[in-house]
Amino acid sequence: MSTMNISLPESLKSFVDEQVSGRGYGTSSEYVRELIRKDQDRLSLRKLLLDGASSAAAEPVDANYFDSLRDRARGLRSK
Repeated sequence: MSTMNISLPESLKSFVDEQVSGRGYGTSSEYVRELIRKDQDRLSLRKLLLDGASSAAAEPVDANYFDSLRDRARGLRSK
């Protein structure tokens, strides 16, 4: 694992220390890693949403479409 040193103003360091002790993190590094993972997830979701928004329009969905999805989720194949 690589090491990265960061400088924080005292107010941010105090905030991080409070989060570590109050939310069950073992170290400030664990807390920062969790923040980075959440940011990666947020960026991935943003990309998916933007890709979906820029994709070609599909046919409107109706009750049959959702019934078909439910069947597929249950492992059934509609015929």
